[in-house]
Amino acid sequence: MAKDKRDISAKSGNAGVQDFLNKLAATPTAHAAGGRGRLLFAMDATASREPSWDAACQIQGDMFAQTATLGGLDVQLAYYRGYKDFRATPWVSTSADLIPFMTRVRCLGGQTQIERLLRYAVRETTKQRINALVFVGDCLEEDVDQVCAVAGELGMLGVPCFLFHEGQEPTTRRAFKQIATLTQGAYCSFDASSAAQLRDLLSAVAVYAAGGRKALADFSKGKAAVLQIAHQMGGKAK
Repeated sequence: MAKDKRDISAKSGNAGVQDFLNKLAATPTAHAAGGRGRLLFAMDATASREPSWDAACQIQGDMFAQTATLGGLDVQLAYYRGYKDFRATPWVSTSADLIPFMTRVRCLGGQTQIERLLRYAVRETTKQRINALVFVGDCLEEDVDQVCAVAGELGMLGVPCFLFHEGQEPTTRRAFKQIATLTQGAYCSFDASSAAQLRDLLSAVAVYAAGGRKALADFSKGKAAVLQIAHQMGGKAK
């Protein structure tokens, strides 16, 4: 069976960034020209995620910085933790607005609520278009078919999901890959040693959400490590 083109295996440094940008280049553009991009930044805040949550607080500022010249980016943080505790912040337009929400969150043990998260995204994008959903997590403890059914609905609404999987748990990996495929997004695994790679990939998704393929091509040209991707995109980045 051919390898799923939206599967990004764990790689170090520039190779992982290049692969992820390839998947972004193949993603249908959902950006409305002249408007602000909207990105739903979703995270697992159960107990196992506490060390990585602190890292994400530091990384998120780069998403805003990379999109400042593209008309801007509005971000909403959504997270789940504890016993059926699911929350979403207001939509914010700067890192200074988002960071207080993130630093107040305390991770609590509990089961995953990814289906609930995706259903929330469906409701939110029917109110006003979401250009991309980013999810960072390490586990899925739910019925995969039910989760994928909602992912398919989100895909029909044109919201690509970009899943960042901490670790290598095989059942979770398969489920996350399926969600990425159903929404025409992408999957990437990472670990505690790849914070720089995660920062670059999150910034790439933010650039795509704010400015579409053309902005993504410009982002690639500005980074020596991804010049090859800029050449490969060629006529797609219009």
